[in-house]
Amino acid sequence: MDLIKIYGKLIDDKTRCEHYHSKLDIIAIKFKCCDKYYPCYQCHEETTDHPAQVWNKDEWDTKGILCGICKTEMTINEYMKSNDQCPNCRSAFNPNCSKHYHLYFKV
Repeated sequence: MDLIKIYGKLIDDKTRCEHYHSKLDIIAIKFKCCDKYYPCYQCHEETTDHPAQVWNKDEWDTKGILCGICKTEMTINEYMKSNDQCPNCRSAFNPNCSKHYHLYFKV
């Protein structure tokens, strides 16, 4: 299995970064604009030279979320329906991420 590279300002191997590093901050988001995973929008802003693009609803079947614990890649739809929990390993995700959905997904 190939490891998925995570870009940005990581502080551990669970996808936590300088900006978001609580026990629950364990997802990375694939950015539509560059097809690369980042822990958060700030990491993307600070380490790229282009603006972020959001995923349209008709693209939510794209694998675009990575669990930092078990490394399972899920579709945006699976993530949105996950009740803030990895469908594979059952690790809890940060429910406050929903405050930033508009930065990643057309909602």
